[in-house]
Amino acid sequence: MRLPRRKAIRTVLVVEDEPLVAFDNEHALEQAGYSIAATVDDYDHAVAVIDGGALDLVIADVALHGPKSGIDVARHAHAKGLPVLFVTGHCPIDARELAVGCLAKPYAPRDLVAAIRVIDARLRGARQPRLPVGLSLFEPN
Repeated sequence: MRLPRRKAIRTVLVVEDEPLVAFDNEHALEQAGYSIAATVDDYDHAVAVIDGGALDLVIADVALHGPKSGIDVARHAHAKGLPVLFVTGHCPIDARELAVGCLAKPYAPRDLVAAIRVIDARLRGARQPRLPVGLSLFEPN
């Protein structure tokens, strides 16, 4: 009997400044079996959660409340060895080295879940499922 591989992604930090989008993300991820470490809307709160540990993935919008952006969050997460998925209307071409990919807004909740499954497979070195609409993967450094 073949045992299923353990998921690389179990606990997610959602960094999103639009309350309805944040709520939809949380709901979709919880329904798919992921644990939400926190949902925050600014850099300082995101960094506090990242520094607290026990995360497997950061999902970050680029535009956030406050002077720092999701790119700054991604830079901090990247320095800690955490993978980042940008979820934004404008994927930051200049920040490709900070993230594993970008899911373009607007997206359906099922596409967010599918994007995480693709990233999970990539992190485990497993065969990747088909990419959902709007997901761009960046080449690993």
